[in-house]
Amino acid sequence: MVKRVLHIVSTMDRGGAETLIMNIYRNIDRKKIQFNFITHTPMKCDFEDEIIALGGRIFKIPSLGQLGPFSYVRDLMKIMSAHSYEAVHIHTDFQGGFPALAAKLSGIKIRICHSHSNSWPRGNQFMDRTALKIFQTLIKISSTRFCSCSSEAAEFLFGKRSFESSKVKILNNGIDLTQFENIQENRNEILRELDIPVGAKIIGHVGRFSTSKNQTFILKVLKKLLEKDKRVFALLVGDGPLKQQIEEEALKLGIVDHIRFLGVRSDIPRLMRHFDVFLFPSLFEGFGIVTIEAQSSGTPCIMSDMVPRSTDMGLGLVTYLSLDESIDVWGNKLLDAFKVERPNKQLVFEAISKNGFSIKSTINDWLELYGAS
Repeated sequence: MVKRVLHIVSTMDRGGAETLIMNIYRNIDRKKIQFNFITHTPMKCDFEDEIIALGGRIFKIPSLGQLGPFSYVRDLMKIMSAHSYEAVHIHTDFQGGFPALAAKLSGIKIRICHSHSNSWPRGNQFMDRTALKIFQTLIKISSTRFCSCSSEAAEFLFGKRSFESSKVKILNNGIDLTQFENIQENRNEILRELDIPVGAKIIGHVGRFSTSKNQTFILKVLKKLLEKDKRVFALLVGDGPLKQQIEEEALKLGIVDHIRFLGVRSDIPRLMRHFDVFLFPSLFEGFGIVTIEAQSSGTPCIMSDMVPRSTDMGLGLVTYLSLDESIDVWGNKLLDAFKVERPNKQLVFEAISKNGFSIKSTINDWLELYGAS
């Protein structure tokens, strides 16, 4: 009999956590275990067609903020009680206690809360800290298992004591390395496709247009670099609520001709192969699976020091910088990164696998959570 796991997510678009779940989903034995999803958007998600093709189902309900806690838990229980689930795996960070409570009341024995972030989006006032403490308490009394993408994200959501007492399992954000093999396309072809002159220097960024990803900072760095070298262009991949604002800022700064807003793409490995440097100045980051993808392409990475150090695969490709450093410092590091020689592909893949970030080395950890290994 096929075991089913219910994943609770905000959406199933091409974000980091969603990409991770899909990497797992594509590589499990779906004759033995299947995934269903609850999302909180009425819109069609990027991965929706693929989920259905793989045998999964998607249920859509309004968010906790839209419904309020009682109606939210009630709607979750209706879905959970109508199907037989081996486990519920919750990816909504500090709100995860509510789905865990619904699963507990529905009689689901395995209730997993998964931390994907290392920061609280509200402020640090007394009421904000109190709200977070209440959310954390609900997670602890309603969940049966805790897991996290990094030690930083684990301490944030579950507390330092829980992390240090080994109550939290760190699940590496595994990627499918086969997607980064045999990318032979000529660089000039993709430059022509994007209307970028041959000989350009390419800064790449992949991320949702949101406050945390800090794309405004990328614009400032690009403007400074263009004062020194007009051959620099930026490729910004992704979508999100701040995309229009970033486009307008680029126009005001007079640098929009040196930026390509590429939207949501399904060919990230192909694009990354032709980035000269990957720029990731996040304000906070639970992990950042896209940084592993960049290194899998052999691309030098300049990242903020808010990105966990566990993202460095030891290939000499990663530089962490404080956001308090000047734009000049960031710009000079990028100029240095343009000169970095890419390591041998086999060496890259060996390092990713040795550090435990190949999808093949992470699947069993996920299956163990569900009692299905």
